[in-house]
Amino acid sequence: MNKKEPLSRISISLPESLLGGLDEMVARRGFDSRSQAVCDMINRDINEHRSQSGDEVMTGTLNLVYNHSIPGLHKKLYDLQYKYIDEVISNLSVNLTDTHTLAVLLVQGPADRLRMIGDQMISLRGVAHGKLLLNSYLIPPIHPLPES
Repeated sequence: MNKKEPLSRISISLPESLLGGLDEMVARRGFDSRSQAVCDMINRDINEHRSQSGDEVMTGTLNLVYNHSIPGLHKKLYDLQYKYIDEVISNLSVNLTDTHTLAVLLVQGPADRLRMIGDQMISLRGVAHGKLLLNSYLIPPIHPLPES
């Protein structure tokens, strides 16, 4: 939360058991206050709503664990990254074992398009696990490459 942004006060009523759970979470996670914890929860829910509700430009990561010994899989993943070069900003690949690689792709673009790209990559034969994580914060704008 931006410290320069004006604050508004609200009042909420909670069952005591829920308040107890909130206080426990505040203590365990190290929040300075209940307000800070509630702001964090609301921000996460708003972010989740935005990522599911359309074409708002978001940034995030696409995490993939794949079997790099599957013939052609590595090329298919890189071909998709090139196809969506405006949305796939960067990637990092780490060999986990002699057959499995972890790839983390930094992505930015409309949420629905990023979900579509993630689905295309995650559904490839040989991808053992994949997850797209989106948030509402943007990296500095990346201009699309000029048309050739």
